[in-house]
Amino acid sequence: MSTTVSTLHVRSVPTELYDRIRQQAQSKNRSISAEVIMLLTQAMRKDRQSQAALLSNIQRRRFFNPKTAGAPDSTTLLREDRER
Repeated sequence: MSTTVSTLHVRSVPTELYDRIRQQAQSKNRSISAEVIMLLTQAMRKDRQSQAALLSNIQRRRFFNPKTAGAPDSTTLLREDRER
């Protein structure tokens, strides 16, 4: 079984981004190419939330009641801040 390897050239990488990747690669004793491959692999593996899970999360936060969690409401916090 042979593995084919492709080459990817990226142009116009902002200097700040390049420097961050270079520093991260150095800190992990990797080449810049190896670090970019690792970053791309991680980005592609990340599980994307399904639309239903995303909507469920939004709905949960929308109906969150700070009182039930024992937190003061925003009116109380604003009043306390104004009194200081």
